[in-house]
Amino acid sequence: MKIGICDTTFARYDMAGVAIEEIKNRVPGVRIERYTVPGMKDLPVGAKKLLEEKECDLVMALGMPGKEPIDKQCAHEASLGIIHAQLLTNRHIIEVFVHEDEVETDKELAEFAERRTREHAINAVDLLFNPKNLERMAGTGQRQGGKDAGPLRI
Repeated sequence: MKIGICDTTFARYDMAGVAIEEIKNRVPGVRIERYTVPGMKDLPVGAKKLLEEKECDLVMALGMPGKEPIDKQCAHEASLGIIHAQLLTNRHIIEVFVHEDEVETDKELAEFAERRTREHAINAVDLLFNPKNLERMAGTGQRQGGKDAGPLRI
């Protein structure tokens, strides 16, 4: 199995480094292919290239949209492209976006980006190697990076 990591130079935090570390800690010897693109709208083709040309089984697409309305629009367009690439390849691309306005300070942003990236790296590992782990978590209100919402009870 091979996991692709597609990240951007636009991001203000090395989310790829965190993802690679977390994956290697959980699956020693796993093959990882990293591909860095300039911005978020480049993530869909970068992820698709990792899946098709580098024969990755799954890709994590990592991005950090800024606070401006144009950044949100670009993130939305990138997200649509990522969905399209998943449908074209019939393989998972785990979108990991950390919006700069999700927290107040740069320190909080770095901590939040680290948590969200690590938690999604665990999801990527589980999708490929331990799918029953995800099945056990169904309906539990998981929120990557932040406080979990928890399950609803009747």
